[in-house]
Amino acid sequence: MKENNKILVTGAAGFIGSALICRLFGKYEQIIGLDNLNTYYDIDLKINRLNTIKKKNSKGDWTFEKCDLANKEHINSVIKKYKPDIVVNLAAQAGVRYSIDYPHEYIRSNILGFSNLIDACKENKVNNFIYASSSSVYGGNLKMPFHEDDKVDQPLSLYAASKKSNELIAHSYSHVYGIPCTGLRLFTVYGPWGRPDMAPMIFTKAIINGDPIDVFNNGNMKRDFTYIDDVIDGIIECCKKPPLPNKKSFHLESCSSTAPYRVFNIGNSQPVQLLEFIRLLQKEIGKDAKINYKPMQIGDVASTFADISKAKKCINFSPKISIEDGLKFFVSWYKEYYKIKI
Repeated sequence: MKENNKILVTGAAGFIGSALICRLFGKYEQIIGLDNLNTYYDIDLKINRLNTIKKKNSKGDWTFEKCDLANKEHINSVIKKYKPDIVVNLAAQAGVRYSIDYPHEYIRSNILGFSNLIDACKENKVNNFIYASSSSVYGGNLKMPFHEDDKVDQPLSLYAASKKSNELIAHSYSHVYGIPCTGLRLFTVYGPWGRPDMAPMIFTKAIINGDPIDVFNNGNMKRDFTYIDDVIDGIIECCKKPPLPNKKSFHLESCSSTAPYRVFNIGNSQPVQLLEFIRLLQKEIGKDAKINYKPMQIGDVASTFADISKAKKCINFSPKISIEDGLKFFVSWYKEYYKIKI
């Protein structure tokens, strides 16, 4: 059933943004996508994601605007022009390791850009603001699994710090101006159309080409790999159910605050050893990897593990895709997209 309202998605040419938009057709009166189409990675991949969106848009309810969130006047004019009821912010300068060398890019995109967007939402009375946070906010926490109410004030990278800043800014806007805000701490999202700077794409390309892959912390790494379709399920549920304030709550929790604000972990809740991930990837590709074992990189963490009990309770979030099936779908897409024959 189509909702009689408008939804705006930033990062529309990105991995998660494009996947979300493809799932929104038929659900909303109008879908507006924003992206600045920067060259952080292969621009052709971004253009092809947008072309895929166009092919799925048979009813003409899709509009794209090239827009940089750091340009306050432009984002204000776009929000005023379309007057969306729901805004999903998936635009960000991504990558933990890139933030070590180019910190100013994260301040500009992830903090200034985020502030400009949420302020435009306030000015134009947006009814539901959803944004991507990250599992990286948990920093070096050793308690597993990570729970939303764990301490998150010791980030290990500027990327992580920028995402925690988003959560703090969102709460202040929610408290002062009453904007319903939901932050999603995403755990290692992978799948078709993924980012080239992430392990699945890097490893797959190297294995196919016979090049060595770097495995950090001497292979003693675990990640809560989360398939893209499961992440999109969680975002869509948040679109349907904006948070409400709990006036009886004196303890600010992720699902219960005196402001219409919440934060959820969105993960598979099934951490996988990196060497097991590589083994499964080798099986799907049909070739063995050449591995260079290296020490831990600065800004990285050894393990991630999402406690998703609050997302299950509040938005009925339940991941369905196993790592085995997810890698099968991913490798199949990769071979088709890059025209690989093995």
